[in-house]
Amino acid sequence: MIIGIDLGTTNSAVGVFRDSKAELIPNSLGHNLTPSAVGLDDNGDLLVGLPARERQSTHPKLTTSAFKRYMGSRRMTTLGRREFSPEELSALVLRSLKADAEAYLGEPVAEAVITVPAYFNDKQRKATRRAGELAGLKVERLLNEPTAAALAYGIHLLEDESQFLVFDLGGGTFDVSILEIFEGVIEVRASTGDARLGGEDFNDLLIRAMRNTFTDDWKLKLGEEDALHQLLRAAAEKARRELTSQPWAKMEIVWRGKAYEHAVSADDFDTLAAPLLERLREPVLRSLRDGEIRTDALNEIVLVGGATRMPVVRKAVTRMFGRFPSQTVHPDEAVAMGAAVQAGLKARDQALKEVAVTDVCPYSLGVGIAEHDHAGHLHHGIFSPIIERNVAVPASRMNTYNTLQDNQSVIEFEIYQGESRYVTDNISLGKISVPVPRRPAGEVTADCRFTYDINGLIEVDVHIPMTGEKHQLVIVDEDGPTGADLEKQRKALEALKAHPRDSDANRAALARASRCYENFLGDKREHVGGLMREFEGALASQDNRLIDKARGHLLSVLDSLEGETWL
Repeated sequence: MIIGIDLGTTNSAVGVFRDSKAELIPNSLGHNLTPSAVGLDDNGDLLVGLPARERQSTHPKLTTSAFKRYMGSRRMTTLGRREFSPEELSALVLRSLKADAEAYLGEPVAEAVITVPAYFNDKQRKATRRAGELAGLKVERLLNEPTAAALAYGIHLLEDESQFLVFDLGGGTFDVSILEIFEGVIEVRASTGDARLGGEDFNDLLIRAMRNTFTDDWKLKLGEEDALHQLLRAAAEKARRELTSQPWAKMEIVWRGKAYEHAVSADDFDTLAAPLLERLREPVLRSLRDGEIRTDALNEIVLVGGATRMPVVRKAVTRMFGRFPSQTVHPDEAVAMGAAVQAGLKARDQALKEVAVTDVCPYSLGVGIAEHDHAGHLHHGIFSPIIERNVAVPASRMNTYNTLQDNQSVIEFEIYQGESRYVTDNISLGKISVPVPRRPAGEVTADCRFTYDINGLIEVDVHIPMTGEKHQLVIVDEDGPTGADLEKQRKALEALKAHPRDSDANRAALARASRCYENFLGDKREHVGGLMREFEGALASQDNRLIDKARGHLLSVLDSLEGETWL
């Protein structure tokens, strides 16, 4: 059985294609979305999803989220006494989704299609693949999120030639892709984006606004910064969601036993968001330029990602294109649904007609060179693209280079990914050194060929025509473990003790109640404390009927006090 997974910044989801359709798989709480949050409880046991997210503001040193933003980096997160890499944290989320799928389907799951932002670079893609392996999954394919969204939209079912622009603004990343369908082929014409722009950045606007209001009140002591930030982060997320349907919202927190309130209107938020909205424009314009497509040639603009629910974003998209975008796909679930369709295509499900899904190389790939200017001065560290961005993959391209110095014995090719003219501003992927015969400068040439496949595997082949020698380099992630080290890392993650799935609902309810108790004062706090005593008593009874009743009552009261739980 092969499943499709949307590994998101804020929420993740898993789906499967069966009985002639794609469907999402609910988690142990019955939700289609699982918060991408990981934490440890007070005993050091693992928490994933909603039980972890509900503890983030009350236990910031034991809980983390939004780690997708750091995929491919060496950033480490400390939870309790242990450090985790971004891919290890992602692996724990993937492992939880895998367990949900196995419980739902009643059979083992070993393979998955996992989605990634179209603008993820090589290191980020390799880290995502490694996260899947750490979770015990064979990653059949990394699928770009806008392409997955297009499959969810159903463009693979269309008969006529059509062109679509997918505008995907999620919790932490922004992607724009232009797709064309013709004769059973879905071709990505262009993909651009911003891997550091999403709903979290809009939250930060509200956080800064409230912090500026209470600067004099909040003189922080050592170790308090993260605790305050997580309280503000939760309040900002709630307020931003309220502003999608209301003209104003109120951010409320309790800090050091005192209640603080900050009101924000939709107009205020629109003003604050103006710089971020401007950042949305350039990737859209670049995608149209690279795809050589006019806006009036687009059949539809498809919105995807939870952050596109914001009216300020929808208004900005409408202004960009001079028409209203399509809102027919579920912004939070479309990518997982599309991943499930791709899983069905991989499994050659008979309900799916033969569809070829092509993609593009999201970044330019090339080597660092030196070159002379008109005055004869030599400049090092110049980027020479070999495969340019938005070339359809699989792709193979070659450039020829020559020696620069007399009696040069080696040509060293350093491989980079990026768009800057200078290699220092691009991402280094590796290097290959090739021996050459000693000759006068310029006499010896080297043919350097780059090959890039559908899964993002990069091969570099260098041929020296003078000697006939050939050398090859397959780009691997030098920062990540492989082989025995990867297996050791996987077993270390497996050793983390996790409570049974059937206790998730109770743990999430208690974590939410604890958060509310800390964030309320007076009668509300006392009321929540009483409900917690009642629920803890029911848990001690081990009577499932009594526990379910007490949990339902607790959650109902919390909904009335703070609004329903958001995902």
